[in-house]
Amino acid sequence: MIKVLVPFDFSQTANYALNFATGLSSNYPNIEVTVLHVIETPVATGMGTMGGGLESIPEFENQIFFMELVEARKKQLKKIEEGYNEEAYKVKTKMILGSVFKGISEYINDQDPDLIVMGSKGASGLEEIIVGSNTEKVVRNAKCPVITIKAETEVSKMKKVVFASDFRDSSDEIANRIKRIQSVFDAQFYFVVVNTPGNFETTRESMNRIRAFAQKHHFENIKAEVYNSLSEESGIIEFADDVDADLIAMTTHGRTGLLHLITGSIAEDVVNHSKRPVWTYKTK
Repeated sequence: MIKVLVPFDFSQTANYALNFATGLSSNYPNIEVTVLHVIETPVATGMGTMGGGLESIPEFENQIFFMELVEARKKQLKKIEEGYNEEAYKVKTKMILGSVFKGISEYINDQDPDLIVMGSKGASGLEEIIVGSNTEKVVRNAKCPVITIKAETEVSKMKKVVFASDFRDSSDEIANRIKRIQSVFDAQFYFVVVNTPGNFETTRESMNRIRAFAQKHHFENIKAEVYNSLSEESGIIEFADDVDADLIAMTTHGRTGLLHLITGSIAEDVVNHSKRPVWTYKTK
């Protein structure tokens, strides 16, 4: 059984992600989709929101509101289970209390899904630099592949996939992951290296590395490309636009802490700014 996790916040992009996840049943036999909703637990401040003291918003009113929210979410999740009822897949729902990212992370560690499909609105400006979105954090930390969705996406129409890499890591694990995408979507694959002014190399060098990777792992139906751009992130997005790709595939090193603040992540930048679905996998 293929286990797919869909973190769900009842937004439109979350619905897109759920539709995409259940749509994978046309390619994956015996698929189980878990819709996970995390309700943020209220933090008692001892003050009203307008600074009016303890009497402004009594604590019991907050508790009543929270309990009503929990009950409303339970009914909404039940409705999802009833609405997505097909023989080709199974949908179950789960609701937990706590912080969103922590709740999702703990569920991933406990249940070990094969794939995460997650809606994303992206992040920009100060939020992107300092905090990042929950989607971005999941991409950075998840042990399994993550597909981020920003618009309604039909699985059956995903026929062009861009795999962006420097192709210096030729591990069997990465190759097998990419082959699995290729078989699931039966898609034309573009293997692309983005050449930038700050990290320039000749086209011959890049093409030789792509060909060596493809030959070592016996890839077929591959187009090798070198694309020039001012940055790797913009080059990947621009190339995907130019070939009208249906999916961008990338690996990420999942850097955290100070190293992440200093070096950033090309994959997370692409997830934030691409309008297309993005498949990411954290390498070891």
